Amino acid sequence: MIRYTTLLCATAIAAITAFSASAQTNPSPTTRMASPPRTADGRPDLQGTWNNTSVTRLERPADVSTLVLTEDEAKRYEQGSHWVVNARTQDAQKVDTNAAPPSGKASDFNLLGYNSFWLDAGNHLARVKGEARTSWIVDPPSGKVPAKPGANKAFEGFGSFDTYETRPLSERCLLFGRQAGPIMQNAIYNNNMQFVQTPDTVVILVEMVHEPRIIPIFKSKADVKYRPGAIKPWFGDSVGWYEGDTLVVETKNVNPMQIQAMISPTGTLTERFSRWSEEQILYEFTVDDPAFYTQTWKGEMSLNRSAQPIYEYACHEGNYSFSGILQGARVLESQGRVPSILVEGE
Repeated sequence: MIRYTTLLCATAIAAITAFSASAQTNPSPTTRMASPPRTADGRPDLQGTWNNTSVTRLERPADVSTLVLTEDEAKRYEQGSHWVVNARTQDAQKVDTNAAPPSGKASDFNLLGYNSFWLDAGNHLARVKGEARTSWIVDPPSGKVPAKPGANKAFEGFGSFDTYETRPLSERCLLFGRQAGPIMQNAIYNNNMQFVQTPDTVVILVEMVHEPRIIPIFKSKADVKYRPGAIKPWFGDSVGWYEGDTLVVETKNVNPMQIQAMISPTGTLTERFSRWSEEQILYEFTVDDPAFYTQTWKGEMSLNRSAQPIYEYACHEGNYSFSGILQGARVLESQGRVPSILVEGE
């Protein structure tokens, strides 16, 4: 049993390592491929499994002034990345296996479920159009989201969840929203997605938490038909059409309960997907949403081909953690104690 377990762990680690490396080191030429592969009906072929793992994030860090870095600058940036430093520090730590179990304090989190061993946040900047990029945002030039103060809870973060009614959709295992959108972003792991095309539909299946975007395809923008306004789907109401070798997707009418969405129910997200090379899709997005933002803003992201399939993402918080949190709080209250959130130093 020990031999089998050791072999299984070694195989899993090798697979994760190979997957992470392949997802982050795909070459990115400086010019778009002249003639992309095509589907049976002549459309640009976007099908397959893709990955956007990278230390690049939506916004540019405060200590970086430019969108594009030289390769030498990129290497220095990558070595100083939070995720790379965190992994390097944890790898150097020696853990006493005979010590008492972690106390549950915030300072012990590195020893628990979010130890870097289990994460895949990336160790390279994204290469977009052959350039090492420090943010997905390309406009405004600051690389910052031009948010209106107080308008967008997704951007400004959450407050305390005081009742069961305000626990987020992610805790209920319904959807996470960051990776499927709107806007499609990267996270600390499971940055995988699969594209499937038919003549009248495109499906983008995001691995975490098995979130499918089902996009009907129309002849042109003039021919698109949205659902009735009263129907507000998760991820918004998306419609698509092709402009030459580019798939264009327009999304409106996001469900207001999806508070992690980057557009309001009255905003519009326009996405463009095109084959940049055999190994990359160029993903471009434009946000037009006066309710949330002071101006229209844009971004670019590279989706890198992966040889790995999409796996089922099993999310059990909705089955166990949610009821456990409520039951635990009731027990504390029955003892005359006040439930509190975990803070550093407790």
